[in-house]
Amino acid sequence: MTTDGASSAPAAVVRRLEGPGAAALAELVETFEDLQTVLRCCERLVTELAVDAEADAVVVEALWTMALLSYARCFASGEAGVRLTDEDLSATQPSGDVLEWHQLLLQLRDHHAHPVANPREQFSVGVAQDDDGAASGVAITSARQPLVDDLTVRQTGAIAYALSGLVNNRIESRQGEVFEELKKTPREELEKLVQLDVTTPTTGA
Repeated sequence: MTTDGASSAPAAVVRRLEGPGAAALAELVETFEDLQTVLRCCERLVTELAVDAEADAVVVEALWTMALLSYARCFASGEAGVRLTDEDLSATQPSGDVLEWHQLLLQLRDHHAHPVANPREQFSVGVAQDDDGAASGVAITSARQPLVDDLTVRQTGAIAYALSGLVNNRIESRQGEVFEELKKTPREELEKLVQLDVTTPTTGA
C-alpha cells in the first residue's frame, strides 16, 4: 500500500513505526486480511457445495471453520481498539437481520472451535438387549451434524464483502494520517527507527 503522494517505486529502506497510529493501521490491515480470507473461503465453499456428487465433508468443514475463525477475529478486542463493532455491521447493511446473522456466526465459531466437543458428530453409548431383555452387548450410536448450506455461506460472504469496503476506506484514511505525521519527522529521527527486511523472496527454478 502507498499513501497519496508516495512513490510507487520500491522503497530503498523501510523502518518500523511504533505508536498508536501505526498500531491502529496494522490492526486495520489485519482485519481486512481476515475479511478477505472469509471471502476466499466462501467462494471455495460455494463451488464445493455445488458439485453434483456429495461434497467433501473434510474440505467443507476446513473451509467453513477457517471462515468462522477469521470472521470472529474481526470483532475481537484488539490492542488498538479499531476492530469492527455491531454499529459497523448496521452501517454497512442498514436493512435486514444482519445482527442476528452476526450472532449466529459467532455461535457457530464457538461450536466449531470448541476445545473439547466434537463439532461434526455426537456419540452415545447404549446397551443392546436380546429378545428376553438381557444385555447382549454395547451399542455405539452417532448423530452426524449437517454440513453448512449454500445460503449461509453466501450470506456470510455478503457480510464480509460489505465490511471489507468499510475497512479499506479506514485503512486509506489512517494511512494518510500516519504519512502526514511522518512528513514532519526529521530525517535523523527516522534513521533511529529499526530497519525492516522487505526483500522479496525468490522462487527456485
